[in-house]
Amino acid sequence: MMTIDRSTQAERILLALIRISIGWVFLWASIHHFGNNAYVGNFLSGTKTFHFLYGPLAQSSFLPVVAFLVEYGHMLIGLSLISGLFVRASAPFAILIMVTYWTAHMDFPYIDNVNDFMIDYHLIYALALGVLILRRAGHYYGLDGLVARLPVYEQNKALHWLAA
Repeated sequence: MMTIDRSTQAERILLALIRISIGWVFLWASIHHFGNNAYVGNFLSGTKTFHFLYGPLAQSSFLPVVAFLVEYGHMLIGLSLISGLFVRASAPFAILIMVTYWTAHMDFPYIDNVNDFMIDYHLIYALALGVLILRRAGHYYGLDGLVARLPVYEQNKALHWLAA
């Protein structure tokens, strides 16, 4: 019988809590501005350093599409992280969103305010998500561990990246 030392068990619990917490941040963001294209438009309009990139999206006819992608992207990422299902597939998208928000909030060299010099919580979330990918956090109190044991998953090597 294999025993797990306390530090390994504590690390697994901590990774699961980080995964679930970041998942809640994404899910709440989805709930908070669900169905409100103006929320996304106002956010994009208020960018500073990279306004040339984000500003035109706020005025374009693609705003409903962008708002839809933001809302449902947040929701799917949140559900994936909370459940621990396909964390390796959702976390890179979450990192992309966090880096995008980091640049969108930037008023170079500050982020949001003078207390955030180059680094803010968006980058910290992105780094934490990277750790979740590397440490296979979906296997710790999540559904990735169960999916990895399904016969269809074990027989199909192409699926292994989803819950590896």
